[in-house]
Amino acid sequence: MTDAVQQRYARFAGQEAPGRSELYAEWAAGVAGDPRIRAVLARIPENRRQPPLVFAVTRMLGAELTDYAGWRAFVIAHADAIVDECAARRLQTNEPLRLAPLLPVLTEIEGPLALLEVGASAGLCLYPDRYSYRFTDAAGAVRLALDPEDGPSPVVLRSRVDGALPPMRLPEVVWRAGIDLTPLDARDERDRRWLQGLVWPGEQGREERVTAALDIAAAEPARLVAGDALAHIEALAAEAPRDATLVITTPGVLVHIPREARLTLVDRIRRLPARWVTIDPPALLDVWDPAVAADGWPGFVVALDGHVRASADPLGRSWEWRAASGA
Repeated sequence: MTDAVQQRYARFAGQEAPGRSELYAEWAAGVAGDPRIRAVLARIPENRRQPPLVFAVTRMLGAELTDYAGWRAFVIAHADAIVDECAARRLQTNEPLRLAPLLPVLTEIEGPLALLEVGASAGLCLYPDRYSYRFTDAAGAVRLALDPEDGPSPVVLRSRVDGALPPMRLPEVVWRAGIDLTPLDARDERDRRWLQGLVWPGEQGREERVTAALDIAAAEPARLVAGDALAHIEALAAEAPRDATLVITTPGVLVHIPREARLTLVDRIRRLPARWVTIDPPALLDVWDPAVAADGWPGFVVALDGHVRASADPLGRSWEWRAASGA
């Protein structure tokens, strides 16, 4: 079993971490060459021992961002707690920057809006009206700046837009709710440390953005329901205010749902009196209108009710509006 750990961490150190987090590359390379630490990680269930998850758990439990020797000492001293916590956790990327390519889609929808997110984590993507946006060109110059009515937000979503800028405005949101297998509470210090620990060292600005978004979510908590979306989505949707347009969002979550359940969930969403906004890999669904050639599509598909609106980086760092051409 430790051979599988060795291979997984060597691959992460050599192929996945370089260019994104040199510290995580160092830690993973250390694990790959360290039989004692591999034996600890081999006690974790196979689907819970991914390097980003294990590293985030150690950070949540108090590991410092130090060299491998320091991290190794922490793992040895806290091995049982790390194994137990990894078995109970799952990767929960909660990146508010995904709202940048979704904003023009929300602009199309008549408000006020009632937002319901599937895979909400701590709900940081339920506050599009509370964040500032800076849409830039390839050189970094700001093409469009948008702020909430009460002034610039502590969360500034900076995203590059290639090609034409579509109309955009901040929506009026009157209700926020989410479903997640293990929702996180922005007011809980342990949950906050967990989300902050999921940000890789070296991702400049991202931890600060997540922390500021957690403060906004803590000040105005959304309704977050624990459980499977198929079991809860209809009842939760029924709670939305009748005088608001219900918008169900699935940003980046459908890829984590097995195919049969995923197709059933999409069908159920499309039968509800709601608009559906999503950002997904192009080959994940066959509902795109117009059809998308996955091999030549840059990034993910952003769509409204299955109608293609944009291509986008999976985390919203850049995007291109494609609705006008239908490309």
